[in-house]
Amino acid sequence: MLRRTALVTALALSLFATSAFAAKTLVFCSEGSPEGFNPMFFTTGTTQDASSAQIFNRLVEFEVGTTNIAPALASSWDISKDGLTYTFKLRHGVKFQSSDKYKPTRDFNADDVLFTWNRMADPNHPFAKNTPGTTYAYFEDMGMAKIVDKVEKIDDYTVVFKLKHPEAPFLADLAMDFISIQSAEYAEKMKAAGTPELIDREPIGTGPFRLVSYQKDAVVRYKAHDQYFEGRPKIDNLVFSITPDASVRLAKLKAGECQVMAYPKPADIAALKATPTVNLQSKEGLNISYLSFNVTKKPFDNKLVRQAINYAINKKALVDTVFLGAGQVAKNLIPPIMWAYDDKIKDYEYSPEKAKELLAKAGLKDGFEMELWYVPIQRAYSPDGKRMGEMVQADLAKVGIKVKLLTYEWGEYMKRAKQGEHLAGFFGWNGDNGDPDNFFGPLASCAAVKGGGNYSRWCNKDFEEAISKAAASNDRATRIKLYSKAQEIMREEAPMVFIAHSLRYEPTLKTVVGFKAAAVPPLHYFSKTDLSK
Repeated sequence: MLRRTALVTALALSLFATSAFAAKTLVFCSEGSPEGFNPMFFTTGTTQDASSAQIFNRLVEFEVGTTNIAPALASSWDISKDGLTYTFKLRHGVKFQSSDKYKPTRDFNADDVLFTWNRMADPNHPFAKNTPGTTYAYFEDMGMAKIVDKVEKIDDYTVVFKLKHPEAPFLADLAMDFISIQSAEYAEKMKAAGTPELIDREPIGTGPFRLVSYQKDAVVRYKAHDQYFEGRPKIDNLVFSITPDASVRLAKLKAGECQVMAYPKPADIAALKATPTVNLQSKEGLNISYLSFNVTKKPFDNKLVRQAINYAINKKALVDTVFLGAGQVAKNLIPPIMWAYDDKIKDYEYSPEKAKELLAKAGLKDGFEMELWYVPIQRAYSPDGKRMGEMVQADLAKVGIKVKLLTYEWGEYMKRAKQGEHLAGFFGWNGDNGDPDNFFGPLASCAAVKGGGNYSRWCNKDFEEAISKAAASNDRATRIKLYSKAQEIMREEAPMVFIAHSLRYEPTLKTVVGFKAAAVPPLHYFSKTDLSK
C-alpha cells in the first residue's frame, strides 16, 4: 500500500510539474503574409510586424503606446549644438540570436551598426545587392543619403552619425523599422559558407523572438530569445496564424484558436465590446487611406483629370459605409492629430457636375476607361478594399469613367506598385515616428519615387523645397508654415485622393496580460506579453 501511495504521489507531482512548466504559446491571427524578413526592403506594417517588431531592435525605439523615444541598443546619446553630430553610446552585453546554421561568437557592437547602415548607404558595399530585385525602400524614400554624410566607429561601443545638414526628425527616424540592426558576423559567416542570401531569408537579430519557420499564406513560427537583453519573453512560442479574412480571424479569437487578432471589421466592433471574454483597446489613427494616381501615365499626367476625380468621389459615403464610424474624412495627407495639420485647407466637395466640367476642359467630355487597383488585405486604413473599389467604381461611372477593378496577392500588389505598373490604386500609410516628415517624405517626395513609396510618382519642385526646408529646421513655427505650404500644393496638384483617417482597434482574449496597443509604429509587440491560466 505504501509503494502504491508513493507511486501515485510521484505521478501526481510529475503531472503538476508538466502543467506548471508547460510551454506558453501565444497565437496572433495576422492579416497577411509578410513580403520577407529583412525590414530594410519593405515598408508595410504586415511585413514589419513579422520581422522588425519580433526579430530585431533599433538604436532607439518608441515606448510602446506612446511617441516617446527611448534607449534600446543605444544606452544614451548626445546631439551637438549645431544639430550635425549624433553620438551614441551602445549597450554592452547584448546577445544575437542563434540558429542551426549560426552561433554568434561575440556580442552586439559598433561593427553591426556600421554594417547595417553602410549596406543601405554604400552601393559598393559587399552586401548592397545581396538580394536581387529589392530596394532599400525607406532609406531611399526618406532621402537618407542626402541627410547623413557618414557613420563612424569611435570604439566598439561608440558610433557617431555626421549629418550634412540639421534634420529635426532624425532621432525619430532612427527608431524606424528600416534601421533594425543586423549582425555583421552572421553576414560574413554566411558569405564564407557560400550562402549570403540566408541573411535576408533566415534573419538573425537581437530581438525578443527568433524566427523558426515560415509557410507562406499559412503560419510564421518563433521561439523566445532566451538571452534577450530586456529579459526573456514570458511566452515561449509565438505563432502568426496568417488569416486574411477578418470574419475568420474573429471566429478564431472567439474559439480561443488565437489570443490576439489584427484589424477587426468596423461592423464587428460593437459585438466585440459586448463579448465578455475579450478586451478591446483602441488608438486614434496616425494614418491615411488614399487613392494614388500614377502621374507618369495618361490621362493622370493632366492635373485637371486628377482634380475631376477628387470631385467625383463621395468620400463621406465611403467613410460611412466602409469605416462605419471608425474613421473620418481626410482632406490632407497628414492626420488632424499631427501638430502640422492645416485645417484651413479646403477639401474637394463631392460634385459630379464639377468633375464633368473639368473632364470636358481636359478634352475628355465622354470620359475614359481605366484600371483601379484595390487593397487585397484588411488594414485599419482599408477595412474592406473591394467594397471601397466598388463604391469608387460606381461614383466614377456617374461622370463617364468606366473602371475595371483589379487586385493581386499583397506582396505582389506592393511589388508591382513600386515598379509603377498601376494606373491608379488604393494605398494606405501608418505613421512610423510621429513627425510630419514621415508622411510627406516617404509618400510624396522625389526621392520616394526612386524608393517606390511614392506610388503617384509625382515630383514637384515647390513641394520638395517646402518639405526639405521644414525637415532641416528645428523651429516648430517655421516647420508649421512650410508644411502648410506643402499641403496647399498637394491640394492644388491633386496627385492623390485623400480618403480617410481611421481609428484602430486591438482585440485580445482576457487571458492575455501585458499587451499594449502601439502608437508609433502601429505594430504588435509581444516581448512583455504573458498568458494567464
